[in-house]
Amino acid sequence: MTDKPHDPDDIRLDRRHALECMVWAGTGVLWTMSGGVPVARGLLGEAKAATDTGFSFLQMSDSHIGFNKAANPDALATLREAVAKVKAMTTKPSFIIHTGDITHLSKPGEFDNADQVFGETGLQIHYVPGEHDIIDEARGKAYLDRYGKGAKGAGWYSFDDHGVHFVGLVNVVDLKSGGLGNLGAEQLAWLEDDLRDKSNSTPIVVFAHIPLYVLYEQWGWGTDDGGRALALLKRFGSVTVLNGHIHQLAQKVEGNMTFHTALSTAFPQPAPGTAPSPGPMVVPAEKLRSMLGLSSVTLRQTGTPLAIVDSTLSS
Repeated sequence: MTDKPHDPDDIRLDRRHALECMVWAGTGVLWTMSGGVPVARGLLGEAKAATDTGFSFLQMSDSHIGFNKAANPDALATLREAVAKVKAMTTKPSFIIHTGDITHLSKPGEFDNADQVFGETGLQIHYVPGEHDIIDEARGKAYLDRYGKGAKGAGWYSFDDHGVHFVGLVNVVDLKSGGLGNLGAEQLAWLEDDLRDKSNSTPIVVFAHIPLYVLYEQWGWGTDDGGRALALLKRFGSVTVLNGHIHQLAQKVEGNMTFHTALSTAFPQPAPGTAPSPGPMVVPAEKLRSMLGLSSVTLRQTGTPLAIVDSTLSS
């Protein structure tokens, strides 16, 4: 692992062992939130979690609408299954965060199909683009026309809800060597200014498509200048960083920062180093839905690290 955002003196001794720990599993998570440290629940327990706190939100990612290869011949159908889980929740989350790759090829019809299915949730959705959302001829104009109203630059923005400051970053433009993500000087300057008037006790949730830290450089699973963004966040007491891109659950706790990647609703990818390269991974049809899912976030005022309980489309 590289780009660690904390100096050793900033990290509590009882959590040093977590610095190099990653959890890999083919499941999704239910998160809820009430202005402190994130706590997660399995999707089957979402009603109690949301009722306890009064505030929860969902993370969905990597829908890849338009993908129809062997790894999943109908990505739209599995998105519908994920949305059905959302609609069945007894207590509805406040909104959805989608961490990129809404579509597979940035085609208008793919965006239309995604919008139709996501619209069935009846929830507000906050998007950031994945690299598959900006491969149209105008390099992201189709995405920005639909989802970028009021955003800056290539689509970055922030908002506040229930005392939590949310920051959506774009790290899929001008990818670096090997496919590493890139934020760029303009976006980093905006981030510094955006955070300037926030107190150290403000809970921060950052979401982007590619992991902000370098998770696996050989496959481009990281952000080249992500360490600069994490340095701006290190003064805050509670920081949660959400991303997609790798199509599998990965969790890291480092000091006061929790990093969490969401599953895809379309297809799985291999774990780092277990295949010659990343990409859609074909699994037996009966296993596919156990490797797809969504996450729900709850924040509570608590002194314990983030706990993850997993659930999938097959649950």
